[in-house]
Amino acid sequence: MGELRDIWVYLAASPLLHLTLTLAAFQLGNLVYRKARMNPLANPVMIAVIIIVSILLVSGTSYETYFEGAQFVHFLLGPATVALAIPLYRQFETVRRSGLALAASLIAGSLTAALSAVLIGYLMGAQFLSLISIAPKSVTAPVAMGISEQLGGLPSLTAVLVILTGIFGAMAGPFVLNLLRIRDLRARGFALGTASHGIGTARAFQVNEVAGAFAGLAMGLNALATAILLPLLWKAFG
Repeated sequence: MGELRDIWVYLAASPLLHLTLTLAAFQLGNLVYRKARMNPLANPVMIAVIIIVSILLVSGTSYETYFEGAQFVHFLLGPATVALAIPLYRQFETVRRSGLALAASLIAGSLTAALSAVLIGYLMGAQFLSLISIAPKSVTAPVAMGISEQLGGLPSLTAVLVILTGIFGAMAGPFVLNLLRIRDLRARGFALGTASHGIGTARAFQVNEVAGAFAGLAMGLNALATAILLPLLWKAFG
């Protein structure tokens, strides 16, 4: 046991260990997801998070140590987000024809996502600091954390809420859309992108490229709209 502990201490000092752990956890989650016939409840991100958190807790590894390796994946979030422009470009004519409907949906979705979260938190007795942190929970993490910090919230809490929102939206979103009998791929994709940012967008791409393109568009526009509207609303009513 002593030798195994020494090996673990040696490996834990290398950033490559936690990079490998991150990639392996997601691959395992993706395997389970495909074995479950892409059932939204078997979300690969959720499975990967559970695996990684469990290993970190059992091994006593701090988040800072883990992130030394995971930061390489974190860096790729930027290029991956930019790459969403490619399928969006392919669907440019479809997007252009739907411009007015998309604008109305964006404003309604952005306001509903923020205000409903704050209202529910308020009714459940959440503290003011928590309400600020929860407001941008439907925006992609870097933007949401920036908004939270600007308003005086806790960016770390916002990041957790953003991830939970994305996972829940990707899992429950398709069921809700089916229940409401929304079949249009453009509407389904835009709803997923608005409500559950990048994780919802990834789910939309797994279904159809049109849905993925509209989800990517919604994710970007919702981040912009929330960054503009939320501080204005907070200043007016805060």
